[in-house]
Amino acid sequence: MCRHLAYVGPRVPVGDLLTRGVHALRTQAWAPRDMRGGGTINADGFGVAWWRPPTDGSGPAHATRYRNAAPIWTDPAVDEVLPQIESPAVLAAVRSATVGMPVERAACAPFIDDGWAFSHNGVVPNWRKALTATLADLDSAATRAGATRMFQTADLLDAESATDSAALWVLLRGLLTPGAPEDLVANPADALRLLVTTVVAHAPTARLNLLLGDGTRIWATAWEHALSALVTDDFAVVASEPYDTDPRWRPIPEHSLVHAEPGNLTIEPLDHRDSGTPAQ
Repeated sequence: MCRHLAYVGPRVPVGDLLTRGVHALRTQAWAPRDMRGGGTINADGFGVAWWRPPTDGSGPAHATRYRNAAPIWTDPAVDEVLPQIESPAVLAAVRSATVGMPVERAACAPFIDDGWAFSHNGVVPNWRKALTATLADLDSAATRAGATRMFQTADLLDAESATDSAALWVLLRGLLTPGAPEDLVANPADALRLLVTTVVAHAPTARLNLLLGDGTRIWATAWEHALSALVTDDFAVVASEPYDTDPRWRPIPEHSLVHAEPGNLTIEPLDHRDSGTPAQ
């Protein structure tokens, strides 16, 4: 499995989000506290994404990233380079590769495209079969909503690496495509809900903590793995594990969908079949 976090708020040094607190993300690479049977350390690489405005100063910010297949504690850039870069949003992850999946830079989250950054903490058993079936179901749902051939099996070949996480990003990015039918996905939360519930239909034991950011907001899912949130009027953080002892950290219930931004934390059941009502 992995550990990840996302931040939005005032501009901060990018490297600070990797080393902040007594239980920083870097520390969680070798001493995680809540892996829930998903490994013991996260030494198979790391990555961090941040947002910067377009060079012409117009339009939304674009995500860029730094990744390394080596353990985060071995990379001097964490202390020497990344603290020199500032951003109002950061999304980072340390990786524990599932047995049989490659240990390579391309397999390290975050995965990015335009203004999006994405990370997956978990595993999809028999992922090639399960995610191919998921793609077929998503395409059928899109067709019923009026978008024909929105997904094609060959799309999975666009994954950066032969991993479940990279393939999940291909599927989620497809759902986030501008112009997708509103009956299918009206917003990023809908996209995450549809993806998770469809994957689970084909891989019931999957662990699917997904983390998505656009530079101003954070969306996340808690599905069979740990997740916490710290939201104040000034900033918002969603993370696998709290990085410090701030009492305002809030554990996220299982099977939940999270939307966070400064001053607002929304938690609701991920599957509408689950009982309960949205919490703020």
